Amino acid sequence: MRTNEISFRIRYSETDQMGVVYHGNYAQYLELARVEWLRSLGISYKSMEEGGIMLPVISLSINYLKPALYDDLITVKVILTKKPAVRIEFDYEITNESGELLATANTVLVFMDMKRKRPTKCPKILLDKLNY
Repeated sequence: MRTNEISFRIRYSETDQMGVVYHGNYAQYLELARVEWLRSLGISYKSMEEGGIMLPVISLSINYLKPALYDDLITVKVILTKKPAVRIEFDYEITNESGELLATANTVLVFMDMKRKRPTKCPKILLDKLNY
């Protein structure tokens, strides 16, 4: 599965005084989508860390097109852009209940050996799940 979607409602605490989602919260929405994408493959981020691999973000880009508002039901679609190697790259589309595109984004993460604190190859278990 190279794509996955999650949906959730915007909470009041995520908005400013105008009821608009604070821009910094979008990075958390992207993380939530990535973690659930992994889980949909049968791999938890927690188990990866227990196995000595972490995934720090090395690049983040967000294009804000329309505001997400308090109590909106939004959907975050995460798309794996290419076969992971030492890096893994995702594109995202965030839409509201009406299907309006609110934001697009891109992240690049690197597989990191926690003991050596050095980049490492994508775990075989993930490549197997992706049929690469």
